Amino acid sequence: MGLLTEGSPLSWEETKKLAQHVREHGIIQFINLFKRLRDREGDVLKWGDEVEYIIVKFFDDKKQAKVSLRGHELLLKLNEKELADPDGVKSLWRPEYAAYMIEGTPGKPYGGLLAHFNIVEANMRHRREEVSELLKPDERVMSITSFPRLGCEDFSDPPAKPTPNEGATRSLFFPDEVIFPGHPRFKNLSRNIRERRGEKVAINLPIFRDKNTKIPVDDSFKHSKAALPDHVYLDAMGFGMGCCCLQLTFQACNIQEARTLYDQLTPLCPVMLAFTAASPIHRGFLTDVDCRWNIISGSVDCRTEEERGLKPLKENKFVIKKSRYDSIDSYLSPQGEKYNDIPLLYNEEDYKKLVDNGIDHLLAGHIAHLFIRDTVSLFSEKIHQNDEEDTDHFENIQSTNWQTMRFKPPPPNSTIGWRVEFRPCEVQITDFENAAVVCFVVLLTRVILSYQLNFLIPISKVDENMQKAQMRGASMEQKFWFRKDITTQISPPEANECCKTGSTNCEPQKCDMFVQMTVNEIINGKEGEFPGLIPLINSYLSNMDVDADTHCTIQQYLKFIQRRASGEILTTASWIRKFVMEHPDYKQDSIVSEKINYDLLKTLEDIQSGEKYCPLLLGQSTMSKTKETVPSALKEGC
Repeated sequence: MGLLTEGSPLSWEETKKLAQHVREHGIIQFINLFKRLRDREGDVLKWGDEVEYIIVKFFDDKKQAKVSLRGHELLLKLNEKELADPDGVKSLWRPEYAAYMIEGTPGKPYGGLLAHFNIVEANMRHRREEVSELLKPDERVMSITSFPRLGCEDFSDPPAKPTPNEGATRSLFFPDEVIFPGHPRFKNLSRNIRERRGEKVAINLPIFRDKNTKIPVDDSFKHSKAALPDHVYLDAMGFGMGCCCLQLTFQACNIQEARTLYDQLTPLCPVMLAFTAASPIHRGFLTDVDCRWNIISGSVDCRTEEERGLKPLKENKFVIKKSRYDSIDSYLSPQGEKYNDIPLLYNEEDYKKLVDNGIDHLLAGHIAHLFIRDTVSLFSEKIHQNDEEDTDHFENIQSTNWQTMRFKPPPPNSTIGWRVEFRPCEVQITDFENAAVVCFVVLLTRVILSYQLNFLIPISKVDENMQKAQMRGASMEQKFWFRKDITTQISPPEANECCKTGSTNCEPQKCDMFVQMTVNEIINGKEGEFPGLIPLINSYLSNMDVDADTHCTIQQYLKFIQRRASGEILTTASWIRKFVMEHPDYKQDSIVSEKINYDLLKTLEDIQSGEKYCPLLLGQSTMSKTKETVPSALKEGC
């Protein structure tokens, strides 16, 4: 998200009247951009990560932890350096949805040199230190995916009360004051999504049923027809958009390479979601899910009852199967076309306009599919634009289709090329883990392109994998559809040697092309059946000239990935669940009390700072300052 400028937000009624205007001009803007840049060649690999953080305030005397609503105040100070010297800063800071969140990225993108892997973790550490310098003594910046007691009574500092009958969210639990106050976009989005939908958003997470869990879990069902008694009910955009993630953007050398990467990384999205699972607690309850994905999906689901198929179509044009935050619905490369086994929904007029202007049917379908959505946030200053030069109407729709992958055209009049964004990962506790995940995915993109690999499976199977990935313990217990033979006719000999499999020049109807494998089998390999992603990366690296320092860094990260995949190191979600269930105050009732929450976040803060060492969570990270263990009452969980 870029630095936000002030503007005058339009109400939903005003926005609704302009929805078609935005769509029409957004399509024209993309056509003009495509014609200008489709033949752009020669861009080099550049990439960068985005880490989202939560500011936590500890009340040691009361044994409480709350979110600190100082994000805007901190950002004003963090952005001063960038405004003074845009080219000289090590990190860039941007607002996020909640007033307790901030997002940090490297000051400049990394490049194609393997040596850049040596500075990823150091830059992440620098970002954390930069924020920490501005914090009060009782505050900490934490890379946690979800704040466990978000939506509980007095979960924020300063405290704020929900207003169920007025305001932007009208939530039973999430006050409007917790939305980032520095720009009207966020409250405007919340209000317009609710008003477009015709009711509040509704998310029901299955409760983790422990020995003493009570059903109904609370009295939410008395206040809302949408609440299910045996589920944790969430009713505001903030429960999803108030979660943190770890994202990656890659620049490709041209549009074809960008389309290839977009497709090939898509089957890896559910695998990496399960691998990085980090959010089992919501609104103070242990749930039966490990990930944030469906929560965010539900939190911005602006589809009406007609669009959700609950009423016959009358006011709306389509029944739409997914929220605007979900997994992708079609591959973009010619190689991926035959795996597009889900009918793609789009407006015929938009599609025809794109095709008539020289855009191939796959890309035209993708863009037209994004444009079935209305704009849900529009500013009066942005209504009338120059379609030859501006792309704001296109970006308005593009940027509010929040999907597992995002295909990003170059910005107008920019040195930036065609890019792909990898979006599924949950943020991890330490800079070491986040750097390991980032470097692993970047290396995979190099292996895919160098070895001409083919990871494609039918889109319907990716959808199935996305739901499995969020289940409790999915990384160890679920099996995911994956392609068995991943080399192609043009893969180099070393790829075939590593894979020990034949060519994959066969049709998707052959069911034995796709098998179900565990995360461990996909990442570490399955003897005689699948080579594994780490062995492929090591094969690739063995053919590169890697200096000793870089080799050491990469191997540390790859060993962590291997051990997490094998279950030797727990996912963050499994570790958090274990911590809660073994806490002396836990009553086997699925409730995460103030004291448990405080102890959990204190322990995680000690781990992220290196003050405590936890082999079940971190492995043998050399970033730890000491090897002190957590309190004896919790020793078994760590």
